[in-house]
Amino acid sequence: MPSKEGSSPVLTDWRPEDPAFWTETGKPVASRNLWISVPNLLLAFSVWMVWSMVVAKLKLIGFKFTTDQLFWLAALPALSGATLRVFYSFMVPVFGGRRWTTLTTLSLLVPAIGIGMAVQNPQTPYWVFASLALLCGLGGGNFASSMANISFFYPRREKGNALAVNAGFGNLGVSVMQFLVPVVIGVGLFGPVVGAPQTVVDHGVTSHIWLQNAGFVWVPFIVIAAIASWFGMNDLASAKASFSAQAVIFKRMHNWVMCWLYVGTFGSFIGFSAAFPLLTKTLFPEVNALQIAFLGPLIGAASRAMTGWVSDKWGGERVTQWAFIALALGVLSVLHALGAFGAEQSFSLFFASFMWLFFWTGIGNASTFQMIPAIVRSDMPRLMPGASVEVRQRAAEMEAAAIVGFTSAIGAFGGFFIPKAFGDSLKATGDPKMALFIFFAFYISCVVVNWAFYARKSSFLRTPVSIENKAASQ
Repeated sequence: MPSKEGSSPVLTDWRPEDPAFWTETGKPVASRNLWISVPNLLLAFSVWMVWSMVVAKLKLIGFKFTTDQLFWLAALPALSGATLRVFYSFMVPVFGGRRWTTLTTLSLLVPAIGIGMAVQNPQTPYWVFASLALLCGLGGGNFASSMANISFFYPRREKGNALAVNAGFGNLGVSVMQFLVPVVIGVGLFGPVVGAPQTVVDHGVTSHIWLQNAGFVWVPFIVIAAIASWFGMNDLASAKASFSAQAVIFKRMHNWVMCWLYVGTFGSFIGFSAAFPLLTKTLFPEVNALQIAFLGPLIGAASRAMTGWVSDKWGGERVTQWAFIALALGVLSVLHALGAFGAEQSFSLFFASFMWLFFWTGIGNASTFQMIPAIVRSDMPRLMPGASVEVRQRAAEMEAAAIVGFTSAIGAFGGFFIPKAFGDSLKATGDPKMALFIFFAFYISCVVVNWAFYARKSSFLRTPVSIENKAASQ
């Protein structure tokens, strides 16, 4: 029975909270689905954020776009990705995780191939690039469905760590992309099959690049990952739910509060990832920003994947509080590096401050997602006072998965607003300080909101009953 059930595409018997079932059958199957999900999500993030690197090279190969237009191209994938996440967050219970993962991974071929073709002709109109930037959002949408899918496979006591691994290594796709693209565009990776190189004159040095490789390099990996998901992942019959059943989360106040907080954590991670290469190149043209841009997303992804246990031990609400305080301080440090408080402009401090910001966005990403299942479980006695424990648990599982997906959708809009804010600030004042002061004010609002709802001692999350519920679920 275990081998038959574990190898079937659709699992009809899934009881992760049963210790015997989990040890004998559940854990190996869940682990297989998790580790196939990871590369699929990593590729989704890579394609989603590939414009953050491509836009920094467009002017050098003959495209006559303004700086504001380039920041728009860096921002549009986040806008479409965040919008698609709203719909993707409800798709796994409707279509099944295996089917949906395969389909959405294959959809990444459209922007990957499109970018490879468009960048080869300097006469390609701007609207084509804007359309391709929006299509890159297909990769951004995948996160919501991927996280919802993995949440169904694991018991409550292991859910937080599984989500942190899936999200953390998925986020790593941004860093992998920002490291790999500068390498592959410098060599004729696919020979004459994908087109001739472009001539670049940068700082008086003439060279050749194959910018089309920034798109084409992902094609074989996308195909391999999609095949692996189709033949190696599973659909869970118990995870089936209609959109109307999941739509109850729109009536939950905590869903909207967590959306606000996740804009501050993940929105900052993806927004800074999209804006950092172009912002650095604009403010410090003497620095080769593309050679170091990958370090920020790498730090953010690693801190997310490796610090889930901190929230499990100390409470996600406490860790989130410290994360937002640290982010506010980091913004002040960036402002200082840009001379906002009378100091000399310093690239070293600017770079170090952004690495600090990336580090804390990763910790905040892990802690906010750790909070969601705990909040939903703790609120169920109030929402369903007459229901049995089993009914409450099933409702909590479904709502937590839906809220995880939906908050990831809303949070991703930060990836649009941050590059756009930098672009608007540069256009209006000639520097990004105005945008940074807005970010500082927003982080302070997150400190206040998180404390008011969750981190203060009298919060419902820190009552004796809630603490007992947390301990019982671990």
